[in-house]
Amino acid sequence: MQVDYETLAKTIAALTEGETDEVALMATVACEVHHSDERFDWTGFYRVVAPELLKIGPYQGGHGCLQIPFSRGVCGAAARTGEVQLVADVEAFPGHIACASSTRSELVLPVWNGDGALIGVFDIDSDQPEAFTGDDAEQITAILKRVFAPS
Repeated sequence: MQVDYETLAKTIAALTEGETDEVALMATVACEVHHSDERFDWTGFYRVVAPELLKIGPYQGGHGCLQIPFSRGVCGAAARTGEVQLVADVEAFPGHIACASSTRSELVLPVWNGDGALIGVFDIDSDQPEAFTGDDAEQITAILKRVFAPS
């Protein structure tokens, strides 16, 4: 089952309309995205809670790392650089943190609020190698922007 981004975006928009609480929004996005595609093995947010530090937020799937410094791993790289990290093979990523041994590929997207501040990263793991595409990154980035930084 491959994700239908048009339907996913409409569903998330309807569910989050009028909501301003970031944790509630994160929980809803994580749930809807996680259940939209069988490639998505772990789906969740790491929130910026202190300078250079991410802590686990709402997620779907097995346990995740409780905290990740900006200096480590794929999530840290997304937070540190503000750029999407599309990793086809996590074993080849320098400094990868193995929160789950089953993870083979990963897509991590920075999440900005309406003021342009980084509030966290959205992490999607897959137990399949090379699970993610540039289209996944673009479509999910657009959803995150509509939810967390609506214009």
